[in-house]
Order: sequence, then structure tokens, then C-alpha cells
Amino acid sequence: MWLYVVRQPRPDAPNWTGRRWAAAVDAVVWPLLWVFWIRQIPGPAGLVGPLLSAMAILCGLMRLHRALRENHRYWFTTWRWARVAFLVLLFGGALKLMMSV
Repeated sequence: MWLYVVRQPRPDAPNWTGRRWAAAVDAVVWPLLWVFWIRQIPGPAGLVGPLLSAMAILCGLMRLHRALRENHRYWFTTWRWARVAFLVLLFGGALKLMMSV
């Protein structure tokens, strides 16, 4: 038996002044960081390094299009990963506090 579940589409992102430009910066910076990290691989990366770099650039262009033209559908990556980093730091701080007691 197959169970087919349809998810509701995400609501439109809230609109505020400067959101389009902030989204454009967010859309470009993350793929550029990936390219930077790929280029830091010690030793020869063969075909994998340039392929991953090209995929990151293509992803960045698609994200930039969404950030500029379909801004109501763009969600910030920085905000998403900042929440994850904050939770990890909070958990680590709680562990450190528990170890010192």
C-alpha cells in the first residue's frame, strides 16, 4: 500500500525594506564560500573540485535569480544556519556548565 502525503507550500516570506539586496548578498556569499572551501583542498582534486565549483556557481546563480526576481520565495540561508550554530553553542555551554558543577 502506498501512502501519498502532500505538503502545504511554504507561505510567502515577509517583505521589508532592503530585503531584496540582503537576499542577493546571502544568495551569492554561500556558494562563494563553498567554492573557497573546495579550492582549499590540499593536493590535486582532479575533476571533482572544478565540478563541485561549477555546481556551486550554478546554484548561486539560481539563488540570485530567486533572491532578485522571486523575492517572496527566498528564505535566508544565513538565518537558518545561525539558528543551528546558536543551538549547538547553547548545548555546548549547558554541557560545560554541567561539567563544572
